[in-house]
Amino acid sequence: MTTPAEWADTDSPLEASPTNPSGARVGYGRVSTKGQLLDRQIAALTAAGCVRVFTDKKSGKNAEREELWKCLDYLRPGDTLVVPSLDRLGRSIQDLIAIVASLRKRDIGFQSLHEALDTTTPGGRLVFHVFAALAEFIRELIVQGTHEGLAAARARGERIGRPPAMTPEQIRHARALLAQPDNTIASIAKLLGVSRTTLYKYVPELKAGRASLVAGQEGLSLPAPRS
Repeated sequence: MTTPAEWADTDSPLEASPTNPSGARVGYGRVSTKGQLLDRQIAALTAAGCVRVFTDKKSGKNAEREELWKCLDYLRPGDTLVVPSLDRLGRSIQDLIAIVASLRKRDIGFQSLHEALDTTTPGGRLVFHVFAALAEFIRELIVQGTHEGLAAARARGERIGRPPAMTPEQIRHARALLAQPDNTIASIAKLLGVSRTTLYKYVPELKAGRASLVAGQEGLSLPAPRS
């Protein structure tokens, strides 16, 4: 994602983009499901002067929006990308900012009809800088809150991360079963509800062979020698 600082390094937030908006206006529309119609979006984009309109029928969370990528590839310096509304373009505010920032670097303008945002004007350009700053601020708050929450959990002695695949009791049970030659590793894993890989991970002496594990179990059962 392009951060506000990186964006500010390239040009002035009040400078309109593109610098010479003499190119074509190209539209992009999207609906979430195949059952929805694109007619109103296409009509609005055509009325806005778009010479070509690309459309997707996919969820905004779907990264494989083929027509969007074709649209972005079709645009040339001086062109302006026009969308019916901001939510038709980006999956999130971060995604939206990243796309508009990449257009900015290519000297391509951006306009959203519903929100009346237009980066070919100084005001529209400033609004997007505010969006970028807010998105970065929210991201930092989330990261800070996550770190504080983890630190508090550790201070309370809570375990961080996923719970172990096998409990100490299961491990003891596995060792006892493995010490009996008639029990196969596959049957023991199935009985305990774990995979063979998990069994090898939590009973590492298995890697040296079951004979060593049996010997270890027998050694534990012998009485301690008298002094």
